Amino acid sequence: MRRSFAFALLLASVAAPALAQTPPATVGDRYIPAPWWMRDPVIASVGQVRVEIQANRAFVSASFQSVDRSVTEASRAAADQVRALSQALSAYGADKVRVETSVTTQPIYDQYRDGDGVMRDNTRADRIARYQADASVRVTVRDVTLIERVYATIVASRPTSISQVNFNLEPENGWKANLQAEAMKDARRRAEAAATNAGATLGRVKIIDPSGRVCQTDVLAGWPSYAAGSGQETTVDEVVVTGSRVQRRMEYAAPPPPPAPAAGGPGPSETDIAAARLALQPPLQTLTDSACVIYGLN
Repeated sequence: MRRSFAFALLLASVAAPALAQTPPATVGDRYIPAPWWMRDPVIASVGQVRVEIQANRAFVSASFQSVDRSVTEASRAAADQVRALSQALSAYGADKVRVETSVTTQPIYDQYRDGDGVMRDNTRADRIARYQADASVRVTVRDVTLIERVYATIVASRPTSISQVNFNLEPENGWKANLQAEAMKDARRRAEAAATNAGATLGRVKIIDPSGRVCQTDVLAGWPSYAAGSGQETTVDEVVVTGSRVQRRMEYAAPPPPPAPAAGGPGPSETDIAAARLALQPPLQTLTDSACVIYGLN
């Protein structure tokens, strides 16, 4: 009997660590243990912020095509077309305008009709009629105040094709940090208002969770079930960045004077650039952030 009792104690001591790792409940259980921070009255507050900032990147590409009986001449002609444009744009500096160029060539074969009357290429090395060279330029504008002039310069260069101008927002680290700070402030404002309306006062902070996952735990539905928050966002009119303000509507500074023409071929004239200029306004992009703060209640 004693031997059986000792053996049972041994089994219990071995099984204890395994049981300690078992989750306190499963989804759907009727009764579940509450998280430690709910042993006393608490209020979980999700702060949410939203701000609109003007796009600070622009992208556009163009291609030039040349056809010649000589592969060398076709490539040279296409490269000459894109070289003048790339030099004119590169003169602004890589910190404002970045330019990438490439040249590809492909043969154009003589054609013939097959027995069904369908035109086919005679893809033989001795049946090459001409060579087609395509020179492309991809432009990234990091100073969006220059986008109108950059686009007009590309149009004035008379490329074979031009892509649509695309805009994007690359947030700076300072903007993200300030959005997180505003989300924390919004969480406190919401918690104070809720506690006051409920006839309580806000206590000390129990949890600060920038990811917001703690506030998404639905302990009434079963542990560990999560539901996405649906709180209403608070609009932030401005984001402070290293002492200066990034406003919702940014005023354009006058673009710098055109760079001096680079050696190696004339670029488009100022008259052609002015005639091709269009209004291109970078759109507003939305940045959002949230934070979870759990307070005790008094």
